[in-house]
Amino acid sequence: MKMDFPQGLRLMDKFNLDDYDHAYTTFRWEDAEEEIGWKPGERVNIAYSCIDRHVKNGRGNKIALIYDSGDRREFYTYRDMENATNRFANVLKDCGIQKGERIALFMPPCPEFYISLLGTVKAGAIAVPVHSKYMKDAVTGFLTDSEPSLAVTTGALRARIETGKIPSLRKVITTESRDADSDWRHLVSSAEEKPVTEWMDRREPMLLLYTSGSTGSPKGVVHTHAGTPQYYQTGRWVLDIKEGDVYWCTADPGWITGISYGVWAPFLNGATNVVCKEISGPQDCYKVLAKNAVTVWYTTPSLLRFLMNNDCNILKKYRLKSLRKILSVGEPLNPIVNRWSLKTFNLVVHDSWWMTETGAMIIANCSCFPVKPGSMGKPVPGVYAAIINEDGAELPPYEMGQLAIRSGWPAMMSGIWKVESKYREYFRITPWYLTGDLAYRDRQGYFWFQGRIDDVIKINSERVGPFEIESKLVEHPAVDEAGVIGKPHPMHGEIIKAFIVLNSNYTWSDRLCREICDSVRTKLADRLVPCEIEVCPGLPRTRSGKLMRRVLKSWEVGLPPHDFVTTE
Repeated sequence: MKMDFPQGLRLMDKFNLDDYDHAYTTFRWEDAEEEIGWKPGERVNIAYSCIDRHVKNGRGNKIALIYDSGDRREFYTYRDMENATNRFANVLKDCGIQKGERIALFMPPCPEFYISLLGTVKAGAIAVPVHSKYMKDAVTGFLTDSEPSLAVTTGALRARIETGKIPSLRKVITTESRDADSDWRHLVSSAEEKPVTEWMDRREPMLLLYTSGSTGSPKGVVHTHAGTPQYYQTGRWVLDIKEGDVYWCTADPGWITGISYGVWAPFLNGATNVVCKEISGPQDCYKVLAKNAVTVWYTTPSLLRFLMNNDCNILKKYRLKSLRKILSVGEPLNPIVNRWSLKTFNLVVHDSWWMTETGAMIIANCSCFPVKPGSMGKPVPGVYAAIINEDGAELPPYEMGQLAIRSGWPAMMSGIWKVESKYREYFRITPWYLTGDLAYRDRQGYFWFQGRIDDVIKINSERVGPFEIESKLVEHPAVDEAGVIGKPHPMHGEIIKAFIVLNSNYTWSDRLCREICDSVRTKLADRLVPCEIEVCPGLPRTRSGKLMRRVLKSWEVGLPPHDFVTTE
């Protein structure tokens, strides 16, 4: 079969979004619906729009997915993906799966995962991805709560699914099984290829994903087919995906980024999507970028910091001339990382902000306007964001308050699984979705993250955001990572305490401590210098890389850190 390989892009090509201000004032989500072939009142299916639509439009021979992981390297065209997802959907139908039933996907990134996810949604069921690093107790908790009828996993992970403790589970399919009735490959190869797309109402659910736990116990967030236009449009405008792009999202599909921008956005935009297992070192990362001629790379500040703090000579072995855009998500992007990227790749990093609950990008740095290092960017066209006070009134530029989004964007979650009261809590101040993030907006419309509202430090009645201090700490060459909290104090309410991970080339001393404090004093202000600095081997983070300051606070005051299941 002839396969159309991507030919790459010229750096002088125009951006898909070339006039942000015009788009922000004129764009309607109906415009995106029209581009993906949706018609008013018709039933839809996001999996069909991701795959089958491209085949129907004559692009079946284009490479849809490259799996690049060690000694296994495979290529799948859009037609291959159409046939395989049809087969898996038929496997589910043969197992008696009905529309709306949950299908748990407990697998690492691999072709079988993507085929199973798309096939599940195509069949009208609800996919429940579970991160492959979760251990038995956590997996049992998620599956007991989501009540799946069927689970798909690997031979290595099968033992972590305790079938007897999950009453709803009727069948487990594994990618390596001696029993033909439960072997993924046998079942899929034996199933019919006939299309079985279940056409859905836009507000019907297709994804149940548990949050990272950065703000409390993991909760099941429900997303629907209605988010499709936003996945498509943000992939087109923010990721700037074009016809010849080879795209790589490093996020695991057990995390929302690995679904919204590791599946929906690239496939909706007809990109060639690179998939690989976990990156173990800088060489693995650069090898994937070079070997697959990646043009657009969506990653995390954690991975970029990891590369920045390792031997840069490794990069010299690889040619990354195809790479034209780097984006990040998961935690705020320190300005020092952007400066390193500009020096190393001659590319700025375009940061973006959104949450599991928002489903898709809300605020981002687009290619057509200048990046302000450290800023989240501006709201994507079609979304209205503001900084509000406790009463819901919008605050003026440079005044710190809660980041809020006017409800009604397409990818907005439709509920919290089994906890309706928690869902209503997000929208308790009309017309806002309350993010729980502390931020401010400047006069040019850029938003600046300052921390979670619960993380805010209160010194003598003044509110201080921790992120600004952390950013200045990591600008010192001795500091690889930093986390800042408010430590209770009888006189001042709280004082600033910093936890740092020391660079291996430095030894901790009183002199180095004074040097770091002086650096913060010079770059910020005397009142923002940490009163205490503690060196530790690592900082607690969620799987998506978000710093868990509440765990640092628990450590400091001697309380047990709850919900530690999601940290590394």
